Amino acid sequence: MTVTRSKSTASGDWRAERLSQLRDLIRQAAPDAVEERKWKKPSNPSGVTTWSDHGIICTGEIYKDKVKLTFAKGASLVDPHGLFNASLDGKVRRAIDLKQSDPLDEQAILQLVRAAVVLNQGDADGQQFIQTGAAS
Repeated sequence: MTVTRSKSTASGDWRAERLSQLRDLIRQAAPDAVEERKWKKPSNPSGVTTWSDHGIICTGEIYKDKVKLTFAKGASLVDPHGLFNASLDGKVRRAIDLKQSDPLDEQAILQLVRAAVVLNQGDADGQQFIQTGAAS
C-alpha cells in the first residue's frame, strides 16, 4: 500500500498528525484496505484520502478546525461508543468530527473500521456489528 504523508505532518500541524494516527489505526484494523486519493478538484487538489476493502470503508479529510472521518455506510454500523457525531441525519453515511482537544478512542475506531469491512464483505459472521433495519 502506498502512503502519502503530508508536509504538514513534519511541521507539527495537529490535523495532519491526527489523520496520520487514524491512518495507522485503519491499517491495523483493515490490513488489506487500499488507500487512495479520490475526488481531486481545484478547492482540494490533493483529493480526499479514501480507504477501501470490498467497497469504501471511510474517508479522511482535514478542515480548518477538525479532522473528519466519514464512514460510507456508517448508518448501518453499530456505534456502541457513540463516536459518530456528524452526518447523523443521513440515511447512509456517518462521520466523526475530531477537534484538536478531542481524545482518540483507538479501540472504538478499530471496532468501527473492522465492522465497516465486515459490512462491505457481506460476512454473515459479523452481523453483530451491523444495525438491523438500517438503510444501506
